[in-house]
Amino acid sequence: MSRIGKNPVAIPEGVTVDVKDNAITVKGKLGELTQSISDVSVKIEDGNVIVERPSDAKDHRAKHGLYRSLVSNMIEGVSNGWTKKLELVGVGYRASNQGQKLDLAIGFSHNIVMDIAPEVKIETVSDKGKNPIVILTSHDKQLVGQVAAKIRGFRKPEPYKGKGIKFVGEIIRRKAGKSA
Repeated sequence: MSRIGKNPVAIPEGVTVDVKDNAITVKGKLGELTQSISDVSVKIEDGNVIVERPSDAKDHRAKHGLYRSLVSNMIEGVSNGWTKKLELVGVGYRASNQGQKLDLAIGFSHNIVMDIAPEVKIETVSDKGKNPIVILTSHDKQLVGQVAAKIRGFRKPEPYKGKGIKFVGEIIRRKAGKSA
């Protein structure tokens, strides 16, 4: 039995969960998320969401823990939200935003201007003497991760000097340079 799938997901105050026609909808103070479900059944009992599988078939076992985690992430997102922080490491690297447009100066001959999805709130922090930080916040964990990965993909951190766009707290495996 899936250890993750067995655990019930507690529904906090102010969050409503509805299950209809192979779709689960979670509403909270930060927004609303919907996820289609297949091969498992979802029940709501005593303020908990319980995910059950019909058999021990391989695909049922795989989806048991998956859907439990997705439901848990949805409930966490609409109640507290998800945040990703990206740090720009490099001389002259800058970030600024005007509304939902992110403007990055990361060592190319031109600035990169990126439109951010309206569900994601964006904030840039530029303190003197510190690396610029881009903060992404949303109720949808998948969307925040996807936008953060897209931004990081413009200039991934390189292993020699560590320059590039990295997640705050990410440790980059460093390599030694040329030996003379």
